[in-house]
Amino acid sequence: MTAPAGAIFGTIGALAAFPLRLAAREVARQHGELRRGVTRRTTHVVFGRALLVKAGLTKTGDVEIERRVAAERGAGRALLSENGFLRLLGLMKAPEASSLSRQSLIDQSRLPGADLDLLSLFDAFEHDSEPYSFRDLILARKYAGLVAGGATWGAIARSVHRSGPVASLTAKSLAVGSAFGRPDAIYLDGGESELDGQLLFDLGASDDDPLEELFADAEAAEQGGDHDGAAALYQRCLAIDPGDPIAAFNRANCLRAGGHPAEAAHDYARAIKLDPAFVEAWFNLAGLMSEEGKTASARRHLRKAIALDSNYADPVFNLARLEFDAGELLEARRLWARYLELDSESEWAGVAARGVQFVDMQLAKSAG
Repeated sequence: MTAPAGAIFGTIGALAAFPLRLAAREVARQHGELRRGVTRRTTHVVFGRALLVKAGLTKTGDVEIERRVAAERGAGRALLSENGFLRLLGLMKAPEASSLSRQSLIDQSRLPGADLDLLSLFDAFEHDSEPYSFRDLILARKYAGLVAGGATWGAIARSVHRSGPVASLTAKSLAVGSAFGRPDAIYLDGGESELDGQLLFDLGASDDDPLEELFADAEAAEQGGDHDGAAALYQRCLAIDPGDPIAAFNRANCLRAGGHPAEAAHDYARAIKLDPAFVEAWFNLAGLMSEEGKTASARRHLRKAIALDSNYADPVFNLARLEFDAGELLEARRLWARYLELDSESEWAGVAARGVQFVDMQLAKSAG
């Protein structure tokens, strides 16, 4: 099996099973792209298992994973587990023959569908998606019992990957650790031993790990509002990997939010130089130029963003507003009408509709 030509893969969380640089090399050989993070061009999202480890350190970590999974699925992107990604690239052999559908597994195991999907996404089964195998059914029944006992999908997935090969769990008895003071852990044989031991894949063994940790820390700082700290961390990422356009883009966003427009413009330009089709970078650079009063540059950058992605509604709206301010009423009307084709329900759609009405009234007055 090979990846579809032209596929754009984005990773969320560090890969535990395979160095990112080697995966990127193989994806490129198969005429695709692999980047950290997700952009509008991303077609496939790979959820790295190291994300589970970080999620286990906070009370809301698993909830954040669920939110991100729902967002990427809602955006229409294909979601892949690490194993699913490696199988797609032909770097991992497919497990035994399988014939069970997702719904059949749910019906026979009583495992909630949402938990099944998340456990599959983090390789808690032999198969990362349907069709599933009989071994997967055995595992699903065990996991369903753990969920009924109060375990979360995240606790199960983290414990599973401390145990060794997933298939080895089919012959073992599992129990939630609540009775032993560890509700976040899964125990073997009635609590006699915790399901831990060596990690299935040693997260510290990858050459990419320092960079992956830095990138994850930078994202966390950015999400927490520490823009200067995040910018410094993204700069360290770029020192290690100068060719990462997403690190440059994210740093630009942090610099812009932190009140450093000149440096932000430099890093947006850097991201665009590294990836000329990076539409979000063109859009954000246009926004920065508009804030700086450089409307001619802003209009050029917005037109470029629209040329790259004609279904990206935000630059259409912003360009309409700039054209209106410049007195180009017909062009503003055309763009607002186009925006309404892309978005007819949001608050901004109401603004666009009123813009069209206003221009029509002005044109009617002129004609009268």
